[in-house]
Amino acid sequence: MRLVLFLVVAAISVAAAQSPASQQQIWQMQESGTTAGLRGIDSVNGKVAWASGTGGTVLKTTDGGRHWQQCAIPDADIDGATLDFRGVQAWDAQTAIVMASGPGDKSRLYKTTDGCKSWKLLYTNPDKDGFWDAFTFWDRKNGLLLGDPTENKNPRGSIRAVDTGAGKQRLEKDDQPHLEFTVLFNEDEDAAWRRQMYSFTPAPTAVAHAGDSAAFAASNSALTVYGHTAWFGTGGKGGARVFVGDNCGPVPDGFCDCSPMPPSRIWFTHSVATPIAGGNDSSGIFSLNFRDPNHGIAAGGDYTKPSNSTGTAAWSADGGEHWTASTTPPHGYRSTVEYSESLKLWITAGTNGSDLSRDDGKTWQPLDNGNWNALSLPFIVGPQGRIARLNPNAIPKP
Repeated sequence: MRLVLFLVVAAISVAAAQSPASQQQIWQMQESGTTAGLRGIDSVNGKVAWASGTGGTVLKTTDGGRHWQQCAIPDADIDGATLDFRGVQAWDAQTAIVMASGPGDKSRLYKTTDGCKSWKLLYTNPDKDGFWDAFTFWDRKNGLLLGDPTENKNPRGSIRAVDTGAGKQRLEKDDQPHLEFTVLFNEDEDAAWRRQMYSFTPAPTAVAHAGDSAAFAASNSALTVYGHTAWFGTGGKGGARVFVGDNCGPVPDGFCDCSPMPPSRIWFTHSVATPIAGGNDSSGIFSLNFRDPNHGIAAGGDYTKPSNSTGTAAWSADGGEHWTASTTPPHGYRSTVEYSESLKLWITAGTNGSDLSRDDGKTWQPLDNGNWNALSLPFIVGPQGRIARLNPNAIPKP
């Protein structure tokens, strides 16, 4: 989302800084060697991890965060130092892809296969009105990327699902240019990214809401996948919604067959309203995550009101079809959320701290008051080069 996501990040970084005691207890601070604003983080195995941020910054550790290496800036001799890398996806210490978010051709994907000594430009956003928000991969070949709504000027073969009542829909051709969320897919890590040709989206949700909605490029987690399903969260004046899709292709009788489809062929068939704060350009869902095909958490709020806990988290137990507000929400706006399988709990974080939940998001317990942007456990990153590692021994007991 092209809103001023840098907003209060710098302004509140000092005011919201956590106390030294809580730093040492919950999040063990590490020396990043940079003052860049960090929004991308991907932990491969707790030992190898990659981070990314403003000013063309990409970092890597191979020793669990004891040392962070400054990587070469992609396209440093052209305009790489002006890029804002909001997302990173890594597979090992040698291979990673970073996503730059920005208007038009400032949204790009770069890849390294030599441990970040050099970078290959994979794809540049061809839409001057576009803005990329998040990307993810199922595996090395199959990826998905989400961008703000743009006009699909060549919707050849597009299909729209029209409600007919009683929960039923019929499929109709929709070959006219229309505004829709940008969904790109990739079926080979080195091949071109393509826009979904079939906009299998219901009227009026995806089309109507596209005009007053956007996704947030706050932590590279507005988009998430699990198994055959994908979800993305939105905000803005259209409210906080979750779009639900799977990799079943539309067929003439209106039913789906998942078997022949590669994972990246996602069809977002409908969207669902949530109790996350929404209704203005600074509020909505900033992060989504699922621990299995059914149980997921949506986190967000209003980033201009970092200490307002209203509408900051909701949970689903049916694959995102219904969402319930947390009865005890996180203690402020949250931009990232993730489940720890080893600890059997959720952690969410934002510009005024972090919280945990042991009951799948129904209630949350404060962890700290730090200033954070993104999680990939055990790591967390934030503004001014902040990187820390979770100390599981300091987590409050149930």
